[in-house]
Amino acid sequence: MVKKEAGLSDYELQRQANIAKNQALLKELQLNAASAGVAPAAKPARTSTSTAVKAKRKALPKIKEEIAPRRSSARLQGIVADSEVAKRKAEDDAALFREADRAKRQRVSGDLKLGDIVVGGQEWNKSGNFLRNVQPAQPYERTFGDEDVSSTTDKDLRELREKMSGLELWEGVEPARIKITPERIYSMAFHPTPDKALVFAGDKLGNLGLFDASQSADAHSQDDDADELGTTPLAITTFKPHTRTISTIHFTPTQPTAVYTSSYDSSIRRIDLEKSVSTEIYAPPDHDTDEPLSGICIPADDPNMLYFTSLNGLFGMHDSRTSSAAAPTRLLTLSDKKIGGFSIHPLHPHLLATASLDRTLKLWDLRRITGSGDASIPHLVAEHESKLSVSHAAFNAAGQIATTSYDDTIKLYDVSDSGSWEAGHSIEEWTPTTVVPHNNQTGRWVTILKPHWQLHPTEVGRGAQRFVIGNMNRFVDVYAGTGEQLAQLGGPGISAVPAVASFHENRDWIAAGTASGKLCLWM
Repeated sequence: MVKKEAGLSDYELQRQANIAKNQALLKELQLNAASAGVAPAAKPARTSTSTAVKAKRKALPKIKEEIAPRRSSARLQGIVADSEVAKRKAEDDAALFREADRAKRQRVSGDLKLGDIVVGGQEWNKSGNFLRNVQPAQPYERTFGDEDVSSTTDKDLRELREKMSGLELWEGVEPARIKITPERIYSMAFHPTPDKALVFAGDKLGNLGLFDASQSADAHSQDDDADELGTTPLAITTFKPHTRTISTIHFTPTQPTAVYTSSYDSSIRRIDLEKSVSTEIYAPPDHDTDEPLSGICIPADDPNMLYFTSLNGLFGMHDSRTSSAAAPTRLLTLSDKKIGGFSIHPLHPHLLATASLDRTLKLWDLRRITGSGDASIPHLVAEHESKLSVSHAAFNAAGQIATTSYDDTIKLYDVSDSGSWEAGHSIEEWTPTTVVPHNNQTGRWVTILKPHWQLHPTEVGRGAQRFVIGNMNRFVDVYAGTGEQLAQLGGPGISAVPAVASFHENRDWIAAGTASGKLCLWM
């Protein structure tokens, strides 16, 4: 019987009486279940094992998390939804996250010691071996092979095809174990020395890898754990001179110890391999300016002049002997859209070829620049429009330009008579001399395919001029300047598309990089 309290209604008294009655009934049922032996067993006490596990967890070091703006609840702060205060809070939160992302991608100015930016060993790859038993992917079907070489009737062409098809993968270890950069490779180049193959590769996050092919894999002790995880025992050096994608790696014949790199972080750096210093050669005066650079070239007749292009359609000329403040960099707008790649004529560096997202290949003459200030522009010699965007334009010493386009073609243009052109020369109708069908649909996860010429080939005559380009079937294609295919290089252990291909300037060495940072090297 519930005792009546002052102020309680008859309904409340009845409700409390029902509660008390139900509680008494529940206790009676529990007692009956316990006497019959059907009650649930009591929870066991924690054993020493659980105590040891708890102690082990406490002993594990805490992972330092990256400091970033944290979201806070507007409701807990008493902010009314859809109010002006809530809108201001949302804007402030968005601004904080934008600032954190900008700071992460901001370039680092000043000189950098290579010892301070070296990426530590191969520690990143020791976190798991869940792919240990996965079989490597099988190469796709060839489109050019031994039968094409043996059936060649032209003697000179057949000899050249046999020579190029005879190149073999570096015999140290398979390509799947030569990880030259931590992330996807975007640029690659050989050091010009003919004494040994020194390969440089730049990746998506600004890392620069260096591989010396003169080393022997047998000379390195293979740690059992590293070998089990599939990591390479080779000596590979990796630096981080940039904070974003390294778009181009460039060398000059007058500075054998210098490595020039351009990056999406808006800067150009020169690494002195002898002094072990990375120096910023160019960057916009405003540290907050975002001007991703897509390429860099240094003319042979003026090693102090830097030519570069940007993803915003700009072409720049900068004298590396002076700072940008002392002698402002000259910037010319050559396209309303992205310039994906450009090249200058090796023998006539006043001729400039640009490939753009606006589907055009354009040839410019830097000897005549009209206009002033932002409106200045070089003389347009010729222009050709493709069906889809043009990815890259590459000059060779013979005056040919090779381009790749998303219309699945490689186009070859001939300007071999350009040495006799006067300033102001124009070509009204400019068409490619050769069009080679080639699958250039790289998609989102494969770096854009670009042709790369051998700058100083040793042969003369037919097939002397040749270039390499990645193949979506996990090969590397070699073409002559006539458009004839010379070889299709592959081999065991290539499990990804070697999209970024490079030719040594005077040796028959070919390197290619994949989206996983792996190196394929044919010698």
